[in-house]
Amino acid sequence: MAGLLLGLAGFASAFAQDAADNIIIVLDGSGSMGRPLAGATTDRMTAAQAALKQVLRTVPRETRIGLLVFSAKGVEDDWVYPLGPRDDTKLMQAIDRPIPGGGTPLGAYLKKGADRLLEERARQFGYGTFRLLVVTDGEAGDQHLVERFTPEVIARGITVDVIGVAMDQRHTLATRVHSYRSANDPASLTRAISEVFGEIGGRGQDVAGAEAFAELNSIPGEVAQAMIQALSGSGNQPIGEPPPASRTSADSPGHAFDQQAGASAQTASPPDAHRPVGVRGSWFLFIAGGMACLGFPALVVVWLIVRAVNKSRR
Repeated sequence: MAGLLLGLAGFASAFAQDAADNIIIVLDGSGSMGRPLAGATTDRMTAAQAALKQVLRTVPRETRIGLLVFSAKGVEDDWVYPLGPRDDTKLMQAIDRPIPGGGTPLGAYLKKGADRLLEERARQFGYGTFRLLVVTDGEAGDQHLVERFTPEVIARGITVDVIGVAMDQRHTLATRVHSYRSANDPASLTRAISEVFGEIGGRGQDVAGAEAFAELNSIPGEVAQAMIQALSGSGNQPIGEPPPASRTSADSPGHAFDQQAGASAQTASPPDAHRPVGVRGSWFLFIAGGMACLGFPALVVVWLIVRAVNKSRR
């Protein structure tokens, strides 16, 4: 148990270091982005690139940026700048690379960007912020995918901002995402991007310190380990895919937890009553320990785990 507590204390330090703000920019590289933008001597793509570079120069370096471009020419990989540690020289070069090209597969790229954020959220054990910024000048060519994926992206806790560039009417995403801004000239485009980045950050200092893990002393080591594994892995499967089937093999965390909870029910008793703690008491320890380890954001995940286990027992 002591070794597990030391490991959990190490996790706390890792959480503090990895709790980064993450934003993926989904940039429309379709042919229409080559059209002129009102109030500018350049096209929409060039104006968007200039606005992004201007704003990103002012964003804290610890903010992680990813740039995902669809349908553009002049790029070998649609991940023009993969999400990860910042290299601003390479980032600025990457922003300049796309040239307007084909159609508008926006739905597919909402999923692609969200999947990468969910992957990063799993790696950061849920800490940090996770955001998609869509910059587009047209409706999706795969509207059925937009209809399918957008609600799930929102439900997974990813913030979605959309900027409609020189659109005759509001984008259909306007009422389905967290924020929508119209940009009809270079100044309003720069302002819209700046406002989105201005909302990033400000996370609380809710990462538990090493002393908090003393609260886990009463929890069997196998239970604590299963708890950490479950909390860090739930809810981050790719968009549009069902969650993994409940595992019932002897080596699954859930099975290990159920076995240990049963053992605890036979051996543990509260000081003021001569009766077993039972599974409900173990669930209480599970939830309390999870909150101590991972903070309030884990509560929803814990609830989902409890509900899934209860269903499996019916």
